[in-house]
Amino acid sequence: MPDQAIYTHGHHESVLRSHTWRTVENSAAYLAPHLEPGMRLLDVGCGPGTITADLARRVAPGEVIGIDAAPGVLEIAARDNADTTAVFETGDVTNLRFADASFDVVHAHQVLQHLADPVAALIEMRRVCKPGGLVAARDGDYATFTWYPADPGLDRWLATYEAVGRANGGEPDAGRRLVAWARRAGFSEVTASASVWCFAEPVDREWWGELWAERITESPLAHRAVELDLATPAELAEMAGAWRHWIAEPDGWFAVLNGEILCRP
Repeated sequence: MPDQAIYTHGHHESVLRSHTWRTVENSAAYLAPHLEPGMRLLDVGCGPGTITADLARRVAPGEVIGIDAAPGVLEIAARDNADTTAVFETGDVTNLRFADASFDVVHAHQVLQHLADPVAALIEMRRVCKPGGLVAARDGDYATFTWYPADPGLDRWLATYEAVGRANGGEPDAGRRLVAWARRAGFSEVTASASVWCFAEPVDREWWGELWAERITESPLAHRAVELDLATPAELAEMAGAWRHWIAEPDGWFAVLNGEILCRP
């Protein structure tokens, strides 16, 4: 396992198509009731910034900073969210530049699963959170993903993704581990919850299935699977075919379970 985890998804267009769909409503509803105007908020691993911008609207006129390790995606975030007060900069969640107790809320969405040391990240997030503030994290749990109808090709896709994610230094089944990680990071008050994304309507099936069909054949996930001898290009193409077969199923259904934590320092 690498000392520094490799971001499994990368920033292929199919990945950004998914990430720019995300909002507070569909990806951080567990946090929304705790947001108030004037709060200072840090969004770590912000990617293209759609959640960050939505958070900024909800805490305006408070300051919102989104950080990510990838400068390229931050350029997209700054360009596409210029209508908000959110600002974006490069940063490392395990080595934040901010002083102790700097933020009312520190938020991470689908970040901890990709880190070699998620506990270290939570410790750093806790450090920059004010007393009485909130550290919030939400992560998927791939082993709990479920779909209909059954398809061996999708079973192979999931097994391949999990193997690549772990070889890259992350933990794809992060959702179930969030509470344990938070307690190891020193939080004494941890509130856990879970929520799902569900894709069943034809337009949703096409959107979800196509982005995964592209990821498994064209994105860094695909290149890494071949590099690690976990699948051949032909086998990856078969997995993409399974996704497109699922799209065409009128009874097709897919659910993504996400673990969530709200932690007070």
